[in-house]
Amino acid sequence: MRLARVVAGAITAAALAAGTVSLAAPASAATVNYVALGDSYSAGVGSGNYDSSSGSCSRSYSSYPYLWAAQTGANFTDVACSGAKTGDVLSSQLSALSSSTTEVSITIGGNDAGFANTMETCVLSGTSSCLSAVSSAESYARNTLPGLLANTYSQIHSHAPNAHVVVLSYPHLYQVPGSCLFGISDTSRSAINGAADILDGVINKAAANAGFTFADVRSSFDQGHEICGDSDQWLNSTTWPISDSYHPTADGQQYGYLPEFSANA
Repeated sequence: MRLARVVAGAITAAALAAGTVSLAAPASAATVNYVALGDSYSAGVGSGNYDSSSGSCSRSYSSYPYLWAAQTGANFTDVACSGAKTGDVLSSQLSALSSSTTEVSITIGGNDAGFANTMETCVLSGTSSCLSAVSSAESYARNTLPGLLANTYSQIHSHAPNAHVVVLSYPHLYQVPGSCLFGISDTSRSAINGAADILDGVINKAAANAGFTFADVRSSFDQGHEICGDSDQWLNSTTWPISDSYHPTADGQQYGYLPEFSANA
């Protein structure tokens, strides 16, 4: 039985109200006040086991923030939300932070750069259209995203001046060459992976400039756990519901994201 299901069954519904979980820390340990910010990769989209009270944000009890809070006994507030961009963090997530916040995690930037639309183009159109869409996303990541991230990170620090902030990367989606016999071309898959590298590079630099910790999940997923991989796949390919596509599975959250966050928290 996966850890997330064990935890979800052990915690009462009252403790899960309003997307907040409070787990008492041992009396001898300093209390950790942990807030999860960000987009669908932090909300746990694709991993199932969703909190019905989170609505369209699709927060999952199998997400790495929830699992880490359960393991550590941290006081936990989860405001990560599917589809979030940097502007959404500023307008609707920062209010969860305060001077008493001691730990923050975030994945953000992929939606700003339009990677969801890029993936749609790559799946529905040919290689040429895919490469054009990837190029546009890369251009946005290089030229526009740095300023958006700098402002977002600055505001996070302003609202939670005493917090340790961990910024997590996005994984490569595909193993190339891989085991997939159908779907988009290896040329498109390689281009998508390359775009992830550019995005993560921009995020890494912005995090460093802000004095935040960067946690890179790519090496964990790059052990054959990508789509078309030759090991257990930790990422959904095209699936139903469609919103779960190209997001980490429950295993991707538990074995890919959780260890990287835990090592850097």
